[in-house]
Amino acid sequence: MSLTARLGRATAHLPAPVAVVDLDAFDANAADLRRRAGGAPVRLASKSVRVRALLDRALASGFTGVMAYSVAEALWLVGTGVRDVLVGYPSVDRHALARLAQDVTARREITLMVDDVAQLVPLRDALAAGDGEAPPVRVCLDVDASLRVGLGRWRAHLGTRRSPLRTPGDVATLAARVGAVPGARLRGLMLYEAQVAGLPDTSPAVRVVKRWSVADVDSRRGALLAAAADAAGHGLDLVNSGGTGSLETSAAGPHVTEVTAGSGLFTPGLFDGYRSFRPRPAAFFGLDVVRVPATGWATAFGGGYVASGPAGRSRLPRVVTDGWALTGPEGAGEVMTPLRRRSSGARPLRVGDRVWMRHAKAGELMERFAEVHLVRGDEVVDIVPTYRGEGRVFG
Repeated sequence: MSLTARLGRATAHLPAPVAVVDLDAFDANAADLRRRAGGAPVRLASKSVRVRALLDRALASGFTGVMAYSVAEALWLVGTGVRDVLVGYPSVDRHALARLAQDVTARREITLMVDDVAQLVPLRDALAAGDGEAPPVRVCLDVDASLRVGLGRWRAHLGTRRSPLRTPGDVATLAARVGAVPGARLRGLMLYEAQVAGLPDTSPAVRVVKRWSVADVDSRRGALLAAAADAAGHGLDLVNSGGTGSLETSAAGPHVTEVTAGSGLFTPGLFDGYRSFRPRPAAFFGLDVVRVPATGWATAFGGGYVASGPAGRSRLPRVVTDGWALTGPEGAGEVMTPLRRRSSGARPLRVGDRVWMRHAKAGELMERFAEVHLVRGDEVVDIVPTYRGEGRVFG
């Protein structure tokens, strides 16, 4: 039985739009991510899942800790039993930082991310009003891992503009400032090479950039770590790196203590171009055909789920139903999504048929739904809430 036939049979009794995760694919992806890490601990990126039941499932399978995307989310996770939560992004949420400062368990289990001295101001204020006898709040420095090539006016920046920290001097300066905040303690560094982990292998040039990037960050990591440790006055136990697209190279890098992955559990459309692993899609959404305007055409209800990032076709959903595609003029419609048959052998779509698609990114799909149906084979085995369904909005 084909994938779409299985999903259709499993959800035939459910109204659309409907979100589905194939547990067989999800579990296989989890095992593959751990295998690709070569024994290095794999931290789970929660933003790429956004379904608590699936976070728990991945952690139970062998992932180690969570990378949250906000302090508020980290507080919720720790409050419900999750341990070792690294906040992957800086925060100036004074309310959440104040809650953290007052919570002994949260202070023990959450590590904050900073890359600018200005981010220490709300943390310092929160800690000043907190419990002075509580464990120190641990802090991680986010260090720029982009590739820079050329000189002067011909210098190119390849990668995201993520952090202002680049050199050992930059790192040492901020590490010392962290140490000057009463109740804060530097724990480690994060170097996320987005131009390796988040860039599909679409050309030989891209693959060259990836090789150069890996060599560059590997050569810089030791000096950065030494500068941070010297300025802090103590050893650091956390050096985080990597993502789904770079687990092998990141885990093998010198001084790396852990890698992070999450999108690979769902394997969304943007991951189809990678050569370092075999994409195994696990997350889907189904729409119902409500109109057939002409032969070779069909219109589904809903479906305007366009991913974040630069506007373009790469951010549109991928049609899974064989032989059908989005149309160029309309793409994923706000209320109606037109489809066109692209293969003469494709089965015609009729009013009432269900069309299946994949989101371009991973966890963003779950922002559109209050619940997700977990499927094994051709049967729904559980229905679980997304963050949205639990009333959790973390930014």
